[in-house]
Parts: sequence; structure tokens; C-alpha cells
Amino acid sequence: MLDQGAPPQSRTDSAAPSPGVGARLMRRKPVERLVAEGGQGEGGSLRRSLGLWQLTMISIGATLGTGIFVVLGEAVPKAGPAVTLSFVIAGLTALFSALSYAELAGTIPVAGSSYSYAYATMGELIAWICGWCLVLEYGVSVAAVAVGWGEYLNELLDGTIGVTIPNALSAPPGDGGIFNLPALIVVLLAMAFLLGGAKESARANTIMVAVKIVALLLFCAIGIQGFKSGNYEHFMPLGMAGVSAAGATLFFSYIGFDAASTAGEEAKDPQRDLPRAIMLSLVIVTALYVVVAAVAVGAKPWRKFNDSEAALAEIMKNVTGQTFWGTLLAAGAVIAIASVVLTVLYGQTRILFAMSRDGLVPKVFSRVHPKSGAPRANTVIVSLFCGVLAAAIPLGQLADATSIGTLFAFALVNVAVVVLRRTRPEMRRTFRVPLSPVLPAIGFALCVWMMGSLSAVTWVVFGVWMAAGLVFYFSYGYRRSRLAPSEK
Repeated sequence: MLDQGAPPQSRTDSAAPSPGVGARLMRRKPVERLVAEGGQGEGGSLRRSLGLWQLTMISIGATLGTGIFVVLGEAVPKAGPAVTLSFVIAGLTALFSALSYAELAGTIPVAGSSYSYAYATMGELIAWICGWCLVLEYGVSVAAVAVGWGEYLNELLDGTIGVTIPNALSAPPGDGGIFNLPALIVVLLAMAFLLGGAKESARANTIMVAVKIVALLLFCAIGIQGFKSGNYEHFMPLGMAGVSAAGATLFFSYIGFDAASTAGEEAKDPQRDLPRAIMLSLVIVTALYVVVAAVAVGAKPWRKFNDSEAALAEIMKNVTGQTFWGTLLAAGAVIAIASVVLTVLYGQTRILFAMSRDGLVPKVFSRVHPKSGAPRANTVIVSLFCGVLAAAIPLGQLADATSIGTLFAFALVNVAVVVLRRTRPEMRRTFRVPLSPVLPAIGFALCVWMMGSLSAVTWVVFGVWMAAGLVFYFSYGYRRSRLAPSEK
């Protein structure tokens, strides 16, 4: 930006050569400017209405449920009984990154999450790459979770009225169906809540989070009755490679802990509450995941999970010999997974809001409705995209694609916290990562290690996604960036 206190000769800057391509790619957005623009959109502003409790519930809502209700059936065949260890590894990986998120969320309390942190520390190109990964992380995970919602909806319908949605209308083409209608429906329901505004959405999410916690505690109370120690005799049948592969898949279930950071411009006291919400939600979620996974594997031999996307409801039926308890759990899962869709969709819209405000994506994504204080056009566009994606692509492919985008973004956050410590040591930090830069370095290494555990197909998908993102950036965002005019 131009220095207002520059000497008179600086007025001849118009004759100076414009910055080179390399300099423009590395341009950083000052932290003060990021914070000053907080909440501002096209035609209106976001409203600060969320406190610590609501922020914590947003993170729990976006996290708790996905790994247990949906992805557990995908992960157990990869690791066997050691899936509990996979949850711990994924949780530790998330914890190291959560420490970095907590520091940056308290220092730069804006809606863009790790995208904005990268913009302030590593420059525009890296910020774009991070933001593009977040689009993959949040947008695709909405679709992935919505796929699992349909499985539990069928369990609920079967146990209550004795009918199910035909496979042709409840599974994507790759899984033997034509169109996953339930997945589209749950995304549209979440869209309806979000269009009402952040406060109303947070209230609905809090109720749904309470329901999902009760459902999981109920599962533990009943599932423990069918616990057989023999199911743990061969704890690690597929070796450490299986444990790490399952951990990489299960990391998908931890992506929501950073959802509170996307609410930075709608929090009442973001610098105080965001770090607390992030850490508190991660501790609660990890504890519940490990306990429920341990009970599930103890109550059902690992070879019999068979990629079931409604594994917990089946275990309840087998243990009690009655359909009632499985149906009750399915009802809880329907609500639980809906809350994940709601909160992750919320995070996706706020990230695109921040990117749009910076000029890197079209202005429509930062347009705020004056009455609701919500980016309505953004919400509708993202919801329709995610809904169609959920209806057309199988869960496994979506989950792994989401994991690699998440891990890449988290790795960048661990780098960003170290860079900001070096470049802006004087900034006020309401939370500080202990033993920095050691813990951020461990967090970075764990993310890279887990990325390496993902399949070659997932890496190909990721490569294609990143290539498409770079094409979009250089054809659109590079020239329309709001930082560009200040450098001319």
C-alpha cells in the first residue's frame, strides 16, 4: 500500500515499474486491514451475535458424528480393532494443528480461517491455494456427510413405518443407484436454516448437538453389554500401515474443529472466545470418538463391518435383539449428521465470503442480505453445488478427497503461526502455542505423514483439483485482487 508519510519525490511512483509477477504472487494482506474489514460485505455486514457456548457448539456440531456415524464402517476394515488407535492418531494430528488454529484465531479473528492466516503471513498465492483446499475440505465434506445421512434415514424409516427409499433413489451411480435424493434433501434443509441468519442457525445447531451426544452415550450404555474381549485378540491385523491408512480416512471426521474460526466476524468477543471454543470442542469430540469406537469394535467383530455406513444402528440391533434401539439411534444419527451438514456448510460460505471480499472469487459470494445479515446468494450457490455432488458421488471417494485438502490446509496453518511469530512478534495474542516452533513443526510433519498414507487415486484427484484452482486464480483472482490496485 502507499505510504501516506512518504517524501515528495515518491509522487513520481507512477513512472516506476510495476511489481513483477513474483512480487505480486507474494503480496500479503496486513493483519490490521484483515481485522478492519471484518464483517463487511457487499450491501451489508455480518452480525456479531455468537458467544463462547455457541461457537463451541458450532465446532462440535461440525465435527462430532461424521467419524462415528458415517466413516467408522469405512475405517474399521483398514485397521481392524486398532481403529481406536487410528482415532487417537488422527486426534493428535488435529490437536497440534488446533493449537496453531487457536493462536491465529485469537490474533486474526476473521471469517476466512486458514485462508486469511496464510494471506497475512505467506502471501496471496499460498493463501489462494489454502482457500482452494478449504473449498475442497468444507464443500466436499458437506456432500460426503450428506451421503451417510441417507443410510441412517433408511434405518429410521424401516424401523418406524417399515419402508425404505429405493436404492435407485438413495445411492449414487457408483454405489448401484441413480440419484441420492436424501443427500440432496439434507443439504437443502441446512440451506434453509442458514438463510435465516447465523444466530438462528446456531440455536438450531445447539439443540442438534445435544441430541447427538445423548445418542452416542446411549449407544455406549447398550453396546457395552455386547462387548467381547475376543474381538480385540488380533489388535493390529493389518499392521501400522493399516492404522495410518485408517487414521488418514478418519481425519475427515476431525475437520469441523476449526469451524469456529470461520465465525470470527460473527463472534461477540472473537479474540477471547475463538481459541477456547476450538480447544474445548476438540477435547470433547476426541474423547467421545475413542470411547464409542472402542465399544463398537468390542461389540462386533471387525471383519463384519463391511463398509457399513450405519454400523452403530446395526450393533444396537444385534446386542438387544430388538429393532427399537437401533431405530432410536438412527433417529439420533439423522439429527446428528444434519447438524454436521449445517455447520460445515456454514463454514464453507464464510470462507468464500472472505475470498470474495478480497476479490479472488466473484462478488456474489460476499453479498450480504440487509435483513438477515447472511450471505444468501453465497449460501444458495454453495448448497446447490454440494447437494448435487452428494447425490452423484460415493462416500468413500468424497471422504478421502476431503481428508487430503484438510491436511494440506492444516499443514499451512502450522507454518503460518511460526511465520507470524517471527514477522509480527509484538502483536497481542490471547493464546500462544506452547514450545513454538517445536509443536507447530510436529503438527506440520504429522499432516504430511497422514497425507502420504492416502491412496494414489486421492492424490491424483487432489492434483487435478489444485491445477483447476491455479487456472482459476491466474485467469480471475490474480488481476481482480483488491491488493492489486494499490501496487499500480
